[in-house]
Amino acid sequence: MSGALGGGVLDPDGAMDQMRGWKGRIDKLAADTKVMSDRLQELRVTAEDDNGLAEVTVDSAGALRDLRLGRQIQRVSPEVVAQAVMDAIRRAKEQLAERSQEIIAETVGTESAAARAIAERVGRQLRPDPEPGWGEPGSSGWQR
Repeated sequence: MSGALGGGVLDPDGAMDQMRGWKGRIDKLAADTKVMSDRLQELRVTAEDDNGLAEVTVDSAGALRDLRLGRQIQRVSPEVVAQAVMDAIRRAKEQLAERSQEIIAETVGTESAAARAIAERVGRQLRPDPEPGWGEPGSSGWQR
């Protein structure tokens, strides 16, 4: 007798096949998750402001890793330079969030609740809602 035995219980061979299939899916998910994690950790993004005053590089967590200022900063006020730096950081973090979500989709997909949760968390971390006054002329962005 093959298939279900009395009471709807699978035969041992069928149960083993199901277990092997389940283990294969879990192993693939673990491998894909490792690839995703490695790619996200290595991610760096460089961006500049619209006027080319400031160029920044941020790491996978959105932390500033490099800052380069153009010679033209000598012709503008410190406030304009500060705003240029902040604009470049915001732009880099936005690009980082987009690239991170692409990596998540490429490696673990977007179908699972876990993948959606990871993508949402990355988006929140890198695209925080600006605080009132943030980025306005005369605002340092450091005050709460």
